[in-house]
Amino acid sequence: MQYSTYLDIETTGLSPVTCRLTVIGIYRENGTDSKVVQLVGDEICRSGLIAVLEGTEMLYTYNGARFDLPFIRAKLDIDLTEYYRHRDLLYACRKRNLYGGLKGVERQLGIHRELQDIDGRAAVQLWHNYSRYGDRRSLEMLLKYNKEDVMNLRVLRERLNL
Repeated sequence: MQYSTYLDIETTGLSPVTCRLTVIGIYRENGTDSKVVQLVGDEICRSGLIAVLEGTEMLYTYNGARFDLPFIRAKLDIDLTEYYRHRDLLYACRKRNLYGGLKGVERQLGIHRELQDIDGRAAVQLWHNYSRYGDRRSLEMLLKYNKEDVMNLRVLRERLNL
């Protein structure tokens, strides 16, 4: 069974050298079957990611060519583009004069986002609240934020007619 797969990561910062992967969010669909899978903290490993991506026909990201996939390559020693076709929606947006990061593009296209006040910086803080202080509510919020990211990648792809 072939899946369209949408991927987004959360990290503790921008550098794969000094920062950690905290969440890999994946939304998979094939028309009749869809699901969100999130690898979190110590669950993040090469074999786990490969297992979740099994059956992927096309991998979609937003700025994944410059951030998500290189970060995964640095941390898990796997180049996902060797195994899956990849389409970075950032470039399709730019061809349509849509700029401002994923959240900015979502606003321009009227794509709904429940968590309006959370961005990448807030996601880092949510992870630290969870990992340092055991704040489960922060983890739940981070996972909800990541889930919105991967689900909205699908909506964005539809709006772009790709």
